[in-house]
Amino acid sequence: MNREQRHGKPARQEEEEEELDDFYDCEETLEPAHCKKAELQHCYFRPETLTDRGEEPRGGHQEQRDKLQKEEQQSDRLQDEEDQQSDRLQEQRDKFQKKEQQSDRLQEEEQQQSDRLQEEEQSDRLQEEEQCDRLQEEEDLDSEMQQQVEFDDDYLREVEKELTDEEKESRRQQSLTLKEMGNGQFKAAEWAAAEQTYSQALVVCPVCFSAERAVLFSNRAAARAHLGVKERAISDCSRAIELNPDYVRALLRRAELYDQTEKLDEALDDYKKVLERDPNNSSAKGACMRLPQQIQDRNEKLKEEMMSKLKDLGNMILRPFGLSTNNFQVNQDQNTGSYSVNFIQNHNNR
Repeated sequence: MNREQRHGKPARQEEEEEELDDFYDCEETLEPAHCKKAELQHCYFRPETLTDRGEEPRGGHQEQRDKLQKEEQQSDRLQDEEDQQSDRLQEQRDKFQKKEQQSDRLQEEEQQQSDRLQEEEQSDRLQEEEQCDRLQEEEDLDSEMQQQVEFDDDYLREVEKELTDEEKESRRQQSLTLKEMGNGQFKAAEWAAAEQTYSQALVVCPVCFSAERAVLFSNRAAARAHLGVKERAISDCSRAIELNPDYVRALLRRAELYDQTEKLDEALDDYKKVLERDPNNSSAKGACMRLPQQIQDRNEKLKEEMMSKLKDLGNMILRPFGLSTNNFQVNQDQNTGSYSVNFIQNHNNR
């Protein structure tokens, strides 16, 4: 019995159904590797079968492809936007960096310019200081030479030898006029101007007029005392006293200057000279009562300081021998004021 007779169907129709079943079995399992070669051929080369039963799956694939394509396009647009935004940010960073570099250059140029200006200012200050120092040296030299001339009576007499009596009197009157001008400046507390005016008067006043020159020296000493140059003021007072030993005002002024500069012994001597010439001078009286005790206190203090230094020196010398100044007892004789030294063997040297 042949195949058609066994199944009741033509053999050709039965084969087609078997092949169609094999095709759908392959499509549903998605495992084409397990399909037989002949069955795969029937799957892909029977368009009429796919037309009838595979139309719906083919449409689903198209939708997926369109969806994927849209997603890819959207992803591309997002990527383009990100790239553009990144480019804009990079441009902004570049601009900011350029601005920073430009700002740094400007700041560096400003710093260099400031350094140059500081160097120029410093150089100018140094030049001004050097110039001021030279001027001060010249002024000091001129002042020293002028002072030497003022105090050198022999030189001044030699210069004035050719002057007539009328010329000398005329110069004396000029010096008196300058003295009055200096007195007005002194009363107005213009100490520097007063000092200069008195100096000009001393240059004009002839040497033969000792009393007038003594007054000018004493007045200039007062101006210099207010200026704080007390040593030069003392020198002017001394010159005035040399020209006029009985000039009480000059003596009193020098005594006060000695007192202010802690030259107490010299001050006491001048105050005593003032009392000899003016016993009723209250300033001199008070100073003569005050200064002796001050001098004694100062001498005791100086003596203590000297003894302390000597003790330190003695300890430094005696230490290598295991001794100190404590091993030596110093006693003063109340009658003579002399000192005696006694050695103490077992004194604690700590």
